[in-house]
Amino acid sequence: MFPSTLPVPRLPDARQVPVLRWGIVGPGWIADHFASALRNHTDQQLVAVSSRSRDKAQAFARKWSISHACMGINELLARDDIDAVYIATPHNRHFPDGLRVIEAGKHLLIEKPLALNAAQAKQLQQAATARNVLCIEAMWCNFTPKYDVIRQLLADGALGDIHSLIADHGEFFSTDHRIFNAELAGGPLLDLGSYLVSFSVGVGGAPDTIVAKGQNATAEINGQTSMLFTHANGMHSVLHTTLFSNTPGSAVIAGRDASLVLDGQFYAPGNFRLISSDGQRTLHWQEPNNRYVQLCHEINHFAWCIGQNRFDSPIHSLNSAIVTLAAMDEVRKQIGVVFNEEQQP
Repeated sequence: MFPSTLPVPRLPDARQVPVLRWGIVGPGWIADHFASALRNHTDQQLVAVSSRSRDKAQAFARKWSISHACMGINELLARDDIDAVYIATPHNRHFPDGLRVIEAGKHLLIEKPLALNAAQAKQLQQAATARNVLCIEAMWCNFTPKYDVIRQLLADGALGDIHSLIADHGEFFSTDHRIFNAELAGGPLLDLGSYLVSFSVGVGGAPDTIVAKGQNATAEINGQTSMLFTHANGMHSVLHTTLFSNTPGSAVIAGRDASLVLDGQFYAPGNFRLISSDGQRTLHWQEPNNRYVQLCHEINHFAWCIGQNRFDSPIHSLNSAIVTLAAMDEVRKQIGVVFNEEQQP
């Protein structure tokens, strides 16, 4: 039945969000947004930052009034005044850096993708379980109010039987960007495509079948990939990502009773419409396009999990991150993408 109003987002009770002492590994552009969200929109404490360059660590520490600038991850992990670590290093460093954080007994929020492949992600999961520490992939969109409203609509059956999910995410990048660097696991799939595949898995579950076609940007780097997933519930996901050009970045979840139409970029804060199949009724979700301000939601959710003595997220579990990576592993197999770290000696 078409709802009369949209659900209300469910956010953690601030009284149940303990104040953690955070360290950041990798002071790049996403870490800059993370630090801003933490400082300005949460009650969390930012204690230390590390980089392989002390100058970079010190500059970041000065900008965000962080007490300790560390030369390398080991110096940061040796500190006993850090409860949680945010990993914001390049993709190919997520797995080794994440393991070191877990081995040091610190709770871990690790930028997406969780690792390069599902096998690495499972190792992180096993290590975190063995050490009784929280490990969450920072798929930030999943923790936003917008995505919580969408999850409630899906759980309530507001769309009826879902048959189609269509989503794209394309951006233009100049060739000097890290996405063109094979040494950093470049290409659009782990960067842009992870939003698409995670979105598809979140709605339809693990794909039963996958068909993928790719086009190279260079001899070493994939430039764009198109994917067709089929799911056990009968849903088809049609997904496309590219680094050659800007695309609308919108998404549609089409059900028998209603369709959910998300404005581009679909994963970011922004608007969507729930439209009845007869076209007679529409509900609107509207919010400021305040983008990375909403990193605060993943930060607060992470701290809430610690306060609840949870070692996995009820919103974005490690299993869901592993399923997403397994799907991307199959996509890469079909389009012939093997990362340097996966090459056989």
